[in-house]
Amino acid sequence: MSESVTGQDLLNWAETLAGIARTGLGFTESLYEKERYEEILKVASEIRGAADGDIAPEAVATEWMRMVGQGVAGYVTPKAAVGAVVGNDENEILLVQRADSGVWLYPTGWADIGYSPVEVAMKEVYEETGIHCEPVALISIVDGMRQGFTRIPLFSMVFHCRAVGGELTPHPLETSDCGWFARDSLPEPLAGLESWVDDAFAAIEGRTTGVRYDDPRSRPWEEEIE
Repeated sequence: MSESVTGQDLLNWAETLAGIARTGLGFTESLYEKERYEEILKVASEIRGAADGDIAPEAVATEWMRMVGQGVAGYVTPKAAVGAVVGNDENEILLVQRADSGVWLYPTGWADIGYSPVEVAMKEVYEETGIHCEPVALISIVDGMRQGFTRIPLFSMVFHCRAVGGELTPHPLETSDCGWFARDSLPEPLAGLESWVDDAFAAIEGRTTGVRYDDPRSRPWEEEIE
């Protein structure tokens, strides 16, 4: 028996359909094709609405249409977020308490144009905590929707970094607090405990076994060979 469809499944399907339709609208010159893609967007918005009852399908469809670009600018891709697991000489982890939610997490933020991923990680650490760090290795690169910690298409990259100076200074707008914490004295509430703490301390303690990524599921882009 197949598994039950979840709300996360509906979100994934809706965003996938919307991405295909918006990309099509960005490249096609055919009025007929544009109408078909707009119909797909409408269906995708209804699926999105079924997954999230607080959002009106009409508003979702309107917002998706607003974001349609032309040519390469219209090719829809996931957003990118970059985080940093920073350790010190005592094998403690640097965490921030986010001002918007109150949860504790490693420094993270959207990827900025003009910076490489690791530069974004270092910049976020300094801006959110006042700590200077240097990169050590990539810990993970995953699809946020497949992992279930975001409701929009998002690739998350997390780097292991080493503190090299600075003083703890919480960002006045983005963070309520920040600090160094040992594995047995982590603050609460902690965001996504089961999904990243083990990886973080394995990196800090030098026990990493490789970069974590999403295991491939199927290959829908490959044609079946009879």
